[in-house]
Amino acid sequence: MLSLKKQLSGLSRNTYLLACASLFGDVATEMLYPVLPVFLTETLKAPASVVGMIDGAAQAVQNIVQGFSGWLSDSLRRRKAVALVGAVLSAAAKPLIGLSAAWPGVLGARALDRLGSGTRSAPRDALVAASASEANRGKAFGLEGFGDNLGAFIGPLVAFALIAWLSVGLRSIFFLAIIPGALSVLMIALVRENPLSPVPAAKSRLDFRFREFPAGYWRYLLVTAIFGIGNSSNSFLILRTKELGGSLTTTILIYALFNLVAAIASYPAGHLSDRVGRRGVLLVSFLVFMVVYAGFAFAANLVIVGALFAFYGLYQGMFRSVGKALAVDFLPSELHASGVGWFSAVVGLSALVSNLIGGMLWTRVGPEATFLFGAASALAGSLGLLVLVPKRVRAGRAE
Repeated sequence: MLSLKKQLSGLSRNTYLLACASLFGDVATEMLYPVLPVFLTETLKAPASVVGMIDGAAQAVQNIVQGFSGWLSDSLRRRKAVALVGAVLSAAAKPLIGLSAAWPGVLGARALDRLGSGTRSAPRDALVAASASEANRGKAFGLEGFGDNLGAFIGPLVAFALIAWLSVGLRSIFFLAIIPGALSVLMIALVRENPLSPVPAAKSRLDFRFREFPAGYWRYLLVTAIFGIGNSSNSFLILRTKELGGSLTTTILIYALFNLVAAIASYPAGHLSDRVGRRGVLLVSFLVFMVVYAGFAFAANLVIVGALFAFYGLYQGMFRSVGKALAVDFLPSELHASGVGWFSAVVGLSALVSNLIGGMLWTRVGPEATFLFGAASALAGSLGLLVLVPKRVRAGRAE
């Protein structure tokens, strides 16, 4: 017990509240992940092409909004207020999906959901950074990542239990998702935000302040983009699993296992990055990704796929916590939300490019090409990380 207390030392009440906010928010989101495609194609009779279009449009909204919401919260010096607005929008949008009578209604509600998620993300991460000292920042992001990935593990299982055991209708799943969504809002509302200094008059105009970001931060974003153009949607991994004979139930359970491993790995990865430096831990996550994607290219049975999916969770947990913490390290506190917001936007936008490339390779060459391209981009990103990013960064100073 004492050992556990020591491991969790340096974290504040706000850290735990924000981790719970991420947990409940992801339960609400991931409850819908296995349900939405079925709802669109079977209940609303939409073509399969609409499923991809809605997902792509929603993700584009989220990716673009993240950078701007970070800048807005830095400019207003109100991280909690902006995060609350985003959390409320995201929670309120989920029942609207269930009320939709046709797929355009789902498109609008899903876009509103992702607008809220994108608005909430960067200011919440800035609050996470402020909830612990610089020496414990990795642990803070690790705990938040644990909550996020644990929610992603619980969400699909909740949906599965509601449908398989309680015979709940698909529309009702969207209505019930407002419960964990509201709990996420409550957790953010309970956060105590430390007041920030007012914006200098010379900087109160519309100015994204890109010139204040150091060169090391931009190099880190470049490395993130190089790695990200091969980091395609998890849908390709799921599709590969089903292609090798996995049933819907088996696929959901494997996907849940992936999120469980990610949750377990998040906090230790963040804690380790505080001690040995973030670049080394991030490099390991890139190499794990490379091995997993190369493995998916040649996997021949479900046992191997299950093992690879679990190993992939290790990457997810490490990158989710350490990637954001490193982005924050480059910048002073008044730019934390902007910095993590633009980092998240680069991750998301490079994923859009990756999905386009991965889809074309899958269709024109074969599934193996999609995964080998991802492995190659991970190798290039690993080399870029070693060459362009300093081994340690503390408050913007390279070491």
